[in-house]
Amino acid sequence: MTKSRMNPKVDEFLSKAKKWKEEYEKLRNIVLDCELTEEFKWMHPCYTLEKKNIVLIHGFKEYCALLFNKGALLKDTQGILIQQTENVQAARQIRFTNLQEIIEMESILKAYIYEAIEVEKAGLEVNFKKTTEYIIPEELQNKFDELPALKPAFEALTPGRQRAYILYFSAPKQSKTRESRIEKYRQQILNGKGLND
Repeated sequence: MTKSRMNPKVDEFLSKAKKWKEEYEKLRNIVLDCELTEEFKWMHPCYTLEKKNIVLIHGFKEYCALLFNKGALLKDTQGILIQQTENVQAARQIRFTNLQEIIEMESILKAYIYEAIEVEKAGLEVNFKKTTEYIIPEELQNKFDELPALKPAFEALTPGRQRAYILYFSAPKQSKTRESRIEKYRQQILNGKGLND
């Protein structure tokens, strides 16, 4: 690993890490051995090939992980890739709870990283579920009927923004909560904004 390929923003991130510091450093060394470019995106070390995201290092309370951006396309011969939530379509994680796990898996991790690089070089893409395949919650459909301007405004949003709203509005068990979420974001939809804009 050459020092010139190390991103100073990642150095800063590692210097401030309170948890998973040793694990992050080991993962960083493994990924850099695979000849990827180190960047800092979404507040985490991200490794790219010709500006395409390959793998990201991140941590949570219970574990740290390597996140493969197109992990759904990897063969996963070891059965170690995890889909973070049911709504994540492309990315997959390999999770760790201690440094020793990473050390023991180094050769396997490199094999997965090299496979992810080959997936990117081959130009493979994940087939995402179409927004039309998601079920519009009844409460949102009722609001479309009540406010004629809302449906075209919703349909004018990008597919990703539509999906985010549908998933967010559908999540609560109680209809009353779904209705209050829709009401809260009604104006934002009319303004052409996404859930987190």
